[in-house]
Amino acid sequence: MTRVHTEITEGIATVTLSRPDKMNAVDMKMIDAVLEAGTALAARDDLRAVVLAGEGRAFCAGLDVMSFAQLAAGDPEALIMPREFGDANRFQQFSLIWRDLPVPVIAALHGVAFGAGFQLALGACMRIAAPGTRLAVMEMKWGLIPDMGGMVTLPELARADVIRRMTYTAEEVLAEQALDWGLVTEIAEDPLARAQELARAIAGRSPSAIRAAKRLVTRAFNGTRADVLLAESREQTDLIGKPDQMEVIAANMAGRAPVFG
Repeated sequence: MTRVHTEITEGIATVTLSRPDKMNAVDMKMIDAVLEAGTALAARDDLRAVVLAGEGRAFCAGLDVMSFAQLAAGDPEALIMPREFGDANRFQQFSLIWRDLPVPVIAALHGVAFGAGFQLALGACMRIAAPGTRLAVMEMKWGLIPDMGGMVTLPELARADVIRRMTYTAEEVLAEQALDWGLVTEIAEDPLARAQELARAIAGRSPSAIRAAKRLVTRAFNGTRADVLLAESREQTDLIGKPDQMEVIAANMAGRAPVFG
């Protein structure tokens, strides 16, 4: 059974976790399918934006319980410690591949986003949640710690005490509280429709400027002041007067929508 479906329309990819009978719980096949989908999208020059979604009644219920048995029965050192994707392992890349994608990624959350599912959503640029969506750093419930990139992405969004509370207790929080803490971008009755609306707005902007903006925002969280200022200047220099920017100017002057090559 296919764990992930990808549909691309007018430069917008909708990547849907497709294991609804298990609330899209993450097993090894799901991890591999997500990595395959992200890798394929990263190679597309025509990509403008990505929406992450979950089929059925939840975005993702976290790691499949049966996976715990596989981990315990195998060799955790051999499974977890190898760096297969630069500085990340396969489990971390499950989330971070979306952060590393050159275009914006928007996660549409409903039902629950627990554990691995929550960390997957954290890899997106934005998270749109349905009212009452439940979120949790669930790993402590199973005597584990979050190890799928969450400690890279969480500190960019939330205060240290919030991260500690969620990590230490494994307590669920509602989307409304997560919004206040900075973990959710906005709440929408139909998060998928809203995510797709945002994706269409992004797709209508200069593709080269959008990619530059994502690189720059990422640098802003990781670079020194000098690094960020230099990156601003470099990215802007590479945009001014180029075809995408000239098309934006022409379209604005003519009162029409831009058409990019």
